[in-house]
Amino acid sequence: MTSQVDSRRRSAPELAPPSAPPASEAAPNPPASGRPRSEKPPPFLLDFFPLETDRETRLSRFYDRLREGRLSTTRCPKDDLLHWPPRTACPKCHTEELAWVDLPERGRVYAFSAVLVGAPLGMEADVPFAVGLVDLEGVPLRLVGRIEGKPWNALRIGEVVHIEPYDIGDGRFFYRFRAAE
Repeated sequence: MTSQVDSRRRSAPELAPPSAPPASEAAPNPPASGRPRSEKPPPFLLDFFPLETDRETRLSRFYDRLREGRLSTTRCPKDDLLHWPPRTACPKCHTEELAWVDLPERGRVYAFSAVLVGAPLGMEADVPFAVGLVDLEGVPLRLVGRIEGKPWNALRIGEVVHIEPYDIGDGRFFYRFRAAE
């Protein structure tokens, strides 16, 4: 069987190259890594980091605690279930009366991978970097996150890392892991 191309199909329009942002737009603060970010913030739908205030999420306490230097999550007081990521309701008993608990500051690398190309929007200048799974000490949780502190090819399975809350450059906070150098 052969296929035929519809002769009425239009060719794709030519697009003009994107213009540079006006000089009056100030560049955002550089990230904690010290490497420059792109000049413009990413489009809202492609923004890697969530909105964090109580107007935008019922989990704003998670981000408030990150600003205080603490990584936390929710625990159900009825069935003692520890949740990750933090929840607004217990998936087992469905109560919304959850307690906020701090998580340990240390963990061990369970597995990791290097991002050598194809980094998420806004992180292109940071390549190469490591992303890993970390078992937190004393709790049955394995978290995923970026690992800073040493080059990806110097990391080792089982290595101790510390949780590090950080400002992503626009007032919002997130967490990452830091290996001892």
